Amino acid sequence: MVEQLKQRIRASAQVALREHEAAAIEAREGATPDEKRADARVALEFSQLADAQGRRAHAALDDLAVLESFRPVPAGARVTVGDILEIEDGDAGRTLFLAPVGAGIDLTMPHGDGYVTVVTPASPLGKAVMGCRLGDIVEVAAGKGDAREWTVTFIA
Repeated sequence: MVEQLKQRIRASAQVALREHEAAAIEAREGATPDEKRADARVALEFSQLADAQGRRAHAALDDLAVLESFRPVPAGARVTVGDILEIEDGDAGRTLFLAPVGAGIDLTMPHGDGYVTVVTPASPLGKAVMGCRLGDIVEVAAGKGDAREWTVTFIA
């Protein structure tokens, strides 16, 4: 799962770096000097876009660095970073990969057995499940004050 997450984040960084370069070139060379004098906003907007894409790329590269040094701990009795777990709320279930970075990314389970959503310990759901044991029930706010109860049904 960690390797797949690295690939997804690496791809995101590459796209952001490509877009950063394209926007920077457009800001520098996209208009004639006369056009730039007439409408300086265009160059400014492309410059701001280049900066934003650069920040996005650096954030993805920072996440990738965290993953490069991440070593999952062996599976134990309690949920910890690096675990795959399933939670259910009575009506539906979710499979989660608790990782240090990459929140919200959907990964393919080994052998193509479905999908798993990356959750970090900083998220409300990640905080709630950290340290839980099989069968524990956690309550997580689901926006607008609504709370959902989830039962931990699987830990690996």
